[in-house]
Amino acid sequence: MDSVEFSDLDFAPPRISIEGSPETGFLFTSALTLQPYRENLGQMLRHWGQHSPDRIFLAERQNDDDWRQLSYAEVNQQVDAIAQALLDRRLGPYRPVMILSGNSIDHALLMLGCFIAGVPMVPVSVPYSLLSKDYLKLRFIFEEICPGMIFVADGDLFAAPLASLDLAGVEVVVSQGRLPETSTTPFAKLLATPVTADVERALAQVGAKTVAKILYTSGSTGQPKGVINTHGMLCSNQQMLAQIWPFTDQTPPVLVDWLPWNHTFGGNHNFHLVLNQGGTLYIDGGKPVPGLVEQTVRNLAEISPTIYFNVPVGYAMLLPHLEQDELLRNNFFKHLQLIFYAGAALPQDLWERLERVAIQATGKKVVMTSSWGSTETSPLATAAHFTLEKAGVIGIPCPGVSLKMLPNGDSYELRVKGPNVTPGYFRRPDLTAAAFDEDGYYMIGDAGRFVDPEDPGKGISFDGRVAEDFKLASGTWVRVGLLRVAALAATAPLLQFALITGHDREYVGILGWPNIAACKALFKVLDENSSAATIVQHPEIAAYLRRTLTQFNSGQQGSSTRIARVMLMCEPPDSDANEITDKGYINQRAALLRRKNLVEQLYAKQPGPDVILL
Repeated sequence: MDSVEFSDLDFAPPRISIEGSPETGFLFTSALTLQPYRENLGQMLRHWGQHSPDRIFLAERQNDDDWRQLSYAEVNQQVDAIAQALLDRRLGPYRPVMILSGNSIDHALLMLGCFIAGVPMVPVSVPYSLLSKDYLKLRFIFEEICPGMIFVADGDLFAAPLASLDLAGVEVVVSQGRLPETSTTPFAKLLATPVTADVERALAQVGAKTVAKILYTSGSTGQPKGVINTHGMLCSNQQMLAQIWPFTDQTPPVLVDWLPWNHTFGGNHNFHLVLNQGGTLYIDGGKPVPGLVEQTVRNLAEISPTIYFNVPVGYAMLLPHLEQDELLRNNFFKHLQLIFYAGAALPQDLWERLERVAIQATGKKVVMTSSWGSTETSPLATAAHFTLEKAGVIGIPCPGVSLKMLPNGDSYELRVKGPNVTPGYFRRPDLTAAAFDEDGYYMIGDAGRFVDPEDPGKGISFDGRVAEDFKLASGTWVRVGLLRVAALAATAPLLQFALITGHDREYVGILGWPNIAACKALFKVLDENSSAATIVQHPEIAAYLRRTLTQFNSGQQGSSTRIARVMLMCEPPDSDANEITDKGYINQRAALLRRKNLVEQLYAKQPGPDVILL
């Protein structure tokens, strides 16, 4: 495959400026100057409403055959009515709008109405309402935010979580359904609000420091924390992206995207990319889980995106369909310019499989890339705006971003400063003060190293979370992020997620979740009815892991990169316990804390039959 060419793509040249030394650390910046950017997100909507009024902006499947579609002109008209409704209700910084439902056109219209009216919006993780057993996180956010309005798409579906809240003085808006013993406002009533000149006056008052969103992130332990996202943060971040991806100026992006809007990846990076560049967003109701990935497959069989965004677990679920279905594969790659992954490191085997299906469909490798950042950085901080040959590279700083790199063992701790960085956490001055260093750099908690120390322009490779790394009893550091990706690649496709263990122990171990679908496909002795408990105890599964990881260990040079024991788990990661995010990223620290009894079993002097010894 090395001789196969890449498809053509217009990236900005990777020009850099760097000062410092390996001993003292570096200040790493882009040599590209950040150009002026809009003051608020509403101006983006206004621009395309004037310049491309008939272009489709938003679409979602409304039944088996049809898509509901709205043009930029239609969205502007409906959003103005919503903005007027919000102004009439005197919503604002101290009475924001809270959204509990997932991605939909109504959700998007309400979000855009908030942008126009200058009202902060707070999209909340759907599992906090629909998968939670105690609603503790939902109640915590509700009590901290004190919303003036709550939106749910389906009142019947959200009746139980809403019943756990004290809704006195809070207007509940629903697209459909009802709430027992609670009055609701139909979403259609907001759309019917007569628009006055107050809307344009309100938009004119929305500046760079105006709060656009408060996005709640799940910490390693405890309650979520609300990250303030201002209009200036988000607009500057889109200007950075537009400068490094000039091809989006020539071809307005078309996305088929499921990534949730309560996360910065889907809600800021992707939604605002479409908004800023006048593209089209097909809202994908699918998700990378059995039973829902099929909806994503169906959507991609109809709509060919120009850029495809996903997290590694999403590509793992999608790839078997692309490999087996020629019509799907050809439509997926028909207009595709770029494959993008983020949220977690992409195992190399998935990278290579994506290359193979691209070559099957087009005869060329489609460019694949990634970037790095967090909710606190809007999220873009670094990006690989150059051709990559393998996974793991997070690129160079974006225009306007300064990256401080402090020596951290054999890698560097990364810290960020720029107009895209949050001013802090909502109502948490203590967390805000602890998040920034003496020079005003946000301490993101990640580590990285130069791909080529002699040529920093080749970018930085992600080296895991500083807080995840640990020392063995020998004093040797274990780089958890790198080892996790390597172990998943070595055992592919059998493991879906892995926890790396060994803090203050003699050797490294793995607590792993099997990829149930892959196990059933790999081993004939398993069938569709095989339970997770049967799979984790099956001798052929153990033999596969023993064989692949023994081979992996043979290529390692030290105890910090060799796996000594493995144990599989059938209880899925628990979102209530912060073990997993909506995007499918595993929280190593929280999961190990919750499963400490399994860690003890893994390291027992006389391990049970569930422990695989290597």
